[in-house]
Amino acid sequence: MEARAVKDSQTTITELMIPSYANFGGKIHGGILLSLMDKVAYVTASKHAGTYCVTVSVDKVEFLQPVEVGYLVSLKASVNYVGRSSLIVGIRVESQNVKTGETKHTNSCYFTMVAKGDDNKPMEVPKLILESEEDIKRFIEAMRMREIKEKVRDEMNDVRSVIEVANAREILKNERCTIKIRL
Repeated sequence: MEARAVKDSQTTITELMIPSYANFGGKIHGGILLSLMDKVAYVTASKHAGTYCVTVSVDKVEFLQPVEVGYLVSLKASVNYVGRSSLIVGIRVESQNVKTGETKHTNSCYFTMVAKGDDNKPMEVPKLILESEEDIKRFIEAMRMREIKEKVRDEMNDVRSVIEVANAREILKNERCTIKIRL
């Protein structure tokens, strides 16, 4: 399996934001943007892997700026990291006012994808060729984010296994909730 460069699978998708994409506030619905991000992550990961890829998780989705109806949204994606069968795709989303040319960074996020073989089992992906300092930086960042995510997942599992409802009144005394059952 021949290694592939980051640039070989980089993908940009641009789409016009139409009125049917708007939410009740008149801005583009976050679900529309998430769907577009999933699409560009799939395209990017599949180009690198040379096979069908599925979304495993989405990290760090923060909507920094609203997107307006009539704007162009460009989603720029690249493979930042590869494991044995997984790929982390970084996505930068920008909106552009076509009248003024003003461009705003609306969000960045990371999709973890897994390559699937014809048997629907995870399959090995090509190594990633890092050709620039930016490629190296993104690979190392993704490695570190993956390590942090694993630690957080382990801690979350530990928390779920040791929650003591009997101490709920003390634990929740400064929170914005009211307990309506007898403990």
